[in-house]
Amino acid sequence: MQIQDLPYPDPGVPDARSGPRLLWWLGRNQLGGQMKALAWGLLHFASVSALPFCVGLAIQAVVDRSGARLAFAGGLLTVACAGNALGDTYLHRAAVTNWITAAARVQQLLARKAAALGSALTRRVAAGEVVAVSTGDVEKIGWFVEAVSRFTAAALTIVLVCVALLVYQPALGVVVAVGLPALALAVLPLLPRATRRADVQREKAGRATELASDTVAGLRVLRGIGGEELFLDRYRRASQEVRHAAVRSARMWSLIAAIQVLLPGLLLIGVVWYGVHLARAGRISVGELVTVYSSVMVLTYPLRHFVEIAMAYSFSRPSAARAARVLSLERATDGTGTRAPVVPSGELHDPATGLRAPAGQLTAVVCGDPDAAGRLAERLGGHPTEPGTSALLGGVPLDELPLGSARTAVLVQDKDPVLLSGSLRALLDVPASGEVAAREALTAAQCDDVLDALAQSSPSAEDPMDVRITERGRSLSGGQRQRLALARSLITDPEVLVLDEPTSAVDSHTEARIARGLRDLRAGRTTVVFTSSPLLLDRADRVVLVHEGAVAAVGVHRDLVHTEPRYRAVVTRETDEERAAHDVLDGGGRLRAAPDRPRHDAPFDDEATPRDATEEARKDDLDGALDGALDGALDGALEEMEETA
Repeated sequence: MQIQDLPYPDPGVPDARSGPRLLWWLGRNQLGGQMKALAWGLLHFASVSALPFCVGLAIQAVVDRSGARLAFAGGLLTVACAGNALGDTYLHRAAVTNWITAAARVQQLLARKAAALGSALTRRVAAGEVVAVSTGDVEKIGWFVEAVSRFTAAALTIVLVCVALLVYQPALGVVVAVGLPALALAVLPLLPRATRRADVQREKAGRATELASDTVAGLRVLRGIGGEELFLDRYRRASQEVRHAAVRSARMWSLIAAIQVLLPGLLLIGVVWYGVHLARAGRISVGELVTVYSSVMVLTYPLRHFVEIAMAYSFSRPSAARAARVLSLERATDGTGTRAPVVPSGELHDPATGLRAPAGQLTAVVCGDPDAAGRLAERLGGHPTEPGTSALLGGVPLDELPLGSARTAVLVQDKDPVLLSGSLRALLDVPASGEVAAREALTAAQCDDVLDALAQSSPSAEDPMDVRITERGRSLSGGQRQRLALARSLITDPEVLVLDEPTSAVDSHTEARIARGLRDLRAGRTTVVFTSSPLLLDRADRVVLVHEGAVAAVGVHRDLVHTEPRYRAVVTRETDEERAAHDVLDGGGRLRAAPDRPRHDAPFDDEATPRDATEEARKDDLDGALDGALDGALDGALEEMEETA
């Protein structure tokens, strides 16, 4: 595999049982590249190691005043230099190819795993860990894979040189043959401690990165409550811990590097001293002494690869373990499918809860538990987080369809859709039926003000569609991001569209217009909306209340708000005391609203929604969303402030 041939047509099935097994699997799958790098490495190191023999032969020829042998030594030196240059060039080329192809293979495997798991991935593994694995970790894994061939070539060269010295000059060759392995093994006792310190450094660096990411994500909220300095101090302490851990790790690796310089120097001194003694005794010639001396000096170069392979393994082992942990995740269903790759149509049915969404209708689902609603939405899309009964579309179980067919038939937009950086045109360039134009989807999602804001932010752009959106849409408000995500989902025009709280960050006036636009654009198509907003519920053809994992009531909003107390409690946010105070019985024994109670079942004016209990409910929605977002971020801060107080 060459770099220009990437990506792999099929990256294979990795051995994700552990980090070392994943590294071994990568090495076996790149055996051709490894052998190529090994061959060029042997040529390079052998040529470098041959230089001392050529120099020693030349010096001895000068001492013996032999022009023929001097010319022969010069020819050998020329060949060795040419082999050195050629081997070094192609070794580097082969090593970089092995590095990049190994990293690319892991990235492809991670991308396929992320595509297969979908939104379930970030619920099982932190998003920051997935990003770390797919960026920094794959580079460390690639580093070890390519370093193996260079280390093998260096080790074989050292063995060959030791054997050659034993044959060429046994007296000094014995000293070198015993000393070089001792040098290579001298640092082994220090490697476990160095590895542990490096692991601690990476762990602390990961925590600091996660803290910084959380702080940046919640910066607006932190500014609103004055918590910037508190979180800055916390990050400063985490950063200092990373620095101290890095210094401790660097000290150990510098000690190992120093030993790799000191011990060869001592060996060189010993060889020179003993060689001079032998030369004075007439047991060896000057040329032989120069040859052995130069060989020891040159062999310090391949010896460095022993330290490099140790460092590469210590850094790549935890990286490979993290990658294996992600790659070992499996869907609740295998996603291969036992049926033909067709896109079914018809009624969407969830046997686990009894929910039914008739074909061609807008069905609203009210669920008091947001987490349960999210799991139900995933199950309706064929992405269950746990094994169970599959949802049916037109009587066809979604888990029996190939994953691509299931996703084509049912599109699920979760609570927190992600906007990728790039132009708005690129954001909306998604697989679609072609029946819905971008302008139609943007209009239905009430994105006119978003287009105006984008146009103002980039006056040089002729078309707002070409304006670049920042990472995750951070330059936009929460409501604007939500509406753009809704427009993106509408463009795809799937057979079934499942929306989980698509307007939770939108004001009531805009929400009323979105409800009308959604109903009009999706007319004749199956749409399921998880919401507790009266504005959306009033537009639905059918409203289903799911309580404690089962369908509890089915009807229309105006009827259910009168006849179903559990439904009314979720939609109006009433407490038990409020219901007791406001709900009275009419003469027929039916619930009715007291005169001073706001009406939640009245029709809504799209252009001027009354500032009644609906607006209060939306405020409660926003307050609840804000509380949920702040809970995790502020727990530690509050504890810290209490300790300070």
